Amino acid sequence: MENANEKNILEEFEDKIGYKFKNIELLKQALSHSSYINEHHRQGKCNERLEFLGDSVLSIVVSEFLFHKFPNIPEGKLSKLRASLVCEKALFSFSHKIDLGEYIFLGHGEEISGGRERPSIVSDAFEAVIASIFLDGGMEIAKNYVLSFMPKELDPDNPLLFKDYKTILQEIIQRNPEEKMEYVVVGQTGPAHERKFVVDIYLNSNVLTTGEGTSKKSAEQEAAKQALVLMGYEV
Repeated sequence: MENANEKNILEEFEDKIGYKFKNIELLKQALSHSSYINEHHRQGKCNERLEFLGDSVLSIVVSEFLFHKFPNIPEGKLSKLRASLVCEKALFSFSHKIDLGEYIFLGHGEEISGGRERPSIVSDAFEAVIASIFLDGGMEIAKNYVLSFMPKELDPDNPLLFKDYKTILQEIIQRNPEEKMEYVVVGQTGPAHERKFVVDIYLNSNVLTTGEGTSKKSAEQEAAKQALVLMGYEV
């Protein structure tokens, strides 16, 4: 542990989520943004790898939850429901239940630019925390943690609690099997605390639309939204 302040933050967060880590370094990594590690020249790791794992754990837990909760609805509706529960907007909303933004370790630049309320940073940390619990306590504990955020009321006929433009667009494109769509990151600018991503949507070999965002996910969502607008759909 680097210092008493970090120790206090980690212990307070453990109390907040109701889980005591056997390996507290996993939680520290989950809460450490790259700007914090880079600015302090520390040997610790940022939360990007844990975010990658947490994304997969989240997906399987939510998929199983929906599979059993709605035994009679088709795959298409299940996919929409899952997409609405694992998108950036949903995770950012869930994170407010545990005040996650207050506990993330940020570099000074990210701190003063509002990083604690930046959806891309907080939602990534949310996934990283899921991974840290999974690695420390196993799937069952991670599953219970994820399920504690699931809304009590879910309507499979109105699944877009948090609009997932990518899923909507994908369903439209799939109506024409010969069409091929791809998201391509074409630009990345700015320092770590003000990172901007630019994503193009290619339909076959042509650029359909472009989106910008503070993360690849948000840039893809914006590009998909613009594509839906271009096609005349209400978003």
